[in-house]
Amino acid sequence: MSELRKDIVSGRWVILAAERSKRPDDFRPAQSAKEEVKPAFCPFCEGNESKTPPEVYAVRRPGTRKNRPGWLVRTVPNKFPALSRGPLPERHEDGVFQWMSGVGVHEVIIETPDHGAELSDLPLYHFQHVLETYRQRVASIEKEFQYKYVHVFKNKGREAGASLTHPHSQIVATPIIPKQVNEELYSSERLHRQFGECIFCRIIRDETRIGDRLILRNEHFSVIAPFAPRFPFEMRVYPLRHSPWFTDLSRTEAASLARILNKILGRMREILNDPPFNYYIHQGPNPNIPHEAWANLKKSYHWHMEIIPVLTRVAGFEWGTGFYINPVPPETTAGFMRD
Repeated sequence: MSELRKDIVSGRWVILAAERSKRPDDFRPAQSAKEEVKPAFCPFCEGNESKTPPEVYAVRRPGTRKNRPGWLVRTVPNKFPALSRGPLPERHEDGVFQWMSGVGVHEVIIETPDHGAELSDLPLYHFQHVLETYRQRVASIEKEFQYKYVHVFKNKGREAGASLTHPHSQIVATPIIPKQVNEELYSSERLHRQFGECIFCRIIRDETRIGDRLILRNEHFSVIAPFAPRFPFEMRVYPLRHSPWFTDLSRTEAASLARILNKILGRMREILNDPPFNYYIHQGPNPNIPHEAWANLKKSYHWHMEIIPVLTRVAGFEWGTGFYINPVPPETTAGFMRD
């Protein structure tokens, strides 16, 4: 079983998952996106359902059977999970060292049967099915109270961390709240006391008024190049309706999110020559369990997506200091992505 260990100085927890080293491609040199070709065999392609763990959820055509062809979106447990399901793990201590068993959930969402399709290629109704699958799986996992945080993310391209080229996203649930999310939660609470409102709502309003970093906006969402981006062409997707939780997304909002993501991912693909990228959803911790540390969580935190094309490498200065050197101002990013 994997293990969660805490770095006492930074407060950061890491997952040690030796089982994942059994993946055959883990230690091969990275390929660029343009060098990636369809392998001779892909376990995520339609017809190879028996080569993955049994599905836990799927959007299927009427009359088709579980773990058989006929699906549009399919969710399966990760064959090489970073964490494995189990009861709430006990924390252990030895002097200053802390650890616990690697309990959690690790699932793969196969976004389409078509190996060569990208999210921006999918019909909007299909893209909406992908987002609805995210929402359904997060809500289902959050019913198990030992999982304090559920993280949805996508790695596209080997340089962005994808080991398979077939379009897919992942979900990882952990028995602790990740440090980066914790920092956002505490900061949001502090800024709510300072400004008397959700800081994300304030950012959306100010960025809309200023306009220099606003990329796209529809009736439910805004896409913004953040004021202090870590990476070139980093973007944030904010819902206009305040909520801490992605699972509050309505079907109408899911359709609206599909439209705006389809546009922004398509533009990124065209303008940046189909780069590797990561995106992920930051949301509040499991709403089914109490969180005394954040008294105003419902008012202070605002779920959002972050999109990061992999265009530069993080090096010694960034790793050592936490400062990021970004050669592309967000106003330039917004100008390119708008036009």
